[in-house]
Amino acid sequence: MSYLVVFEKIVDDSFQPDFYYAHIPALGLTTHGKGIEGARQAANDLLRLWIAEKNANNEVLANPEILVSTLELSDAI
Repeated sequence: MSYLVVFEKIVDDSFQPDFYYAHIPALGLTTHGKGIEGARQAANDLLRLWIAEKNANNEVLANPEILVSTLELSDAI
């Protein structure tokens, strides 16, 4: 089972430099970590806990199709 993870650099003075959000859009989950690898590990840990909780409650695991694209708005700047 695989899930898309989107990384976003955190620009917030309450975080130390070089922290990133890791979003798992299919599940509405977000976590963070230091650097991309830290955020990836945090997302892995969160996803494992989420799956364990779903399994413990005999709930169906969602794995929806996710399509990713970009939009270029050069005339909007």
